[in-house]
Amino acid sequence: MWTVTKLARACGLSRTTVLYYESIGLLKAARRGSGNYRCYTEDDLARLRQICVYRDAGLKLEDIGVLLGRKGGEAAAVLRNRLVELDAEIARLRGHQQAILALLKISIPRRIDMVSKEKFVAVMKAAGFTEGDMRRWHAEFEKLSPAEHQEFLEFLHIPAEEIAKIRAWSRGGQ
Repeated sequence: MWTVTKLARACGLSRTTVLYYESIGLLKAARRGSGNYRCYTEDDLARLRQICVYRDAGLKLEDIGVLLGRKGGEAAAVLRNRLVELDAEIARLRGHQQAILALLKISIPRRIDMVSKEKFVAVMKAAGFTEGDMRRWHAEFEKLSPAEHQEFLEFLHIPAEEIAKIRAWSRGGQ
């Protein structure tokens, strides 16, 4: 059994937050034990940890309530909707950033000369990466985010022809 304070600490939350989640129905009302203390179960702990995962992903409490009551396929729709909202918010913030830069008459160069392919490879090797490790790193980057992989390789000032080769073998084309 978990007290409200122990439950909160286990999830890195305040006691007040746990009580609030209970008051809005994200957590079910705890049964009362001796001394009228709230007593939470392992299931309550698991549910609170799931709530924390959703909060860390930037979901609104209302959406979390919906997610906790749905199954996989239905939950995915709520998550996709939040992702669209986040994309719009990021675009709006980038617009604000550009407007402020324009007001300050500052431009941020697209490419910074601080990092080169050679420096990046040296850092990876110093961190213990082998050639095989670096190839797997590139393959994962390409698989998970091809556009950003391209942008990263350009950021390292790698010539276009070499970028094409790296991306080809990253996709398994050798």
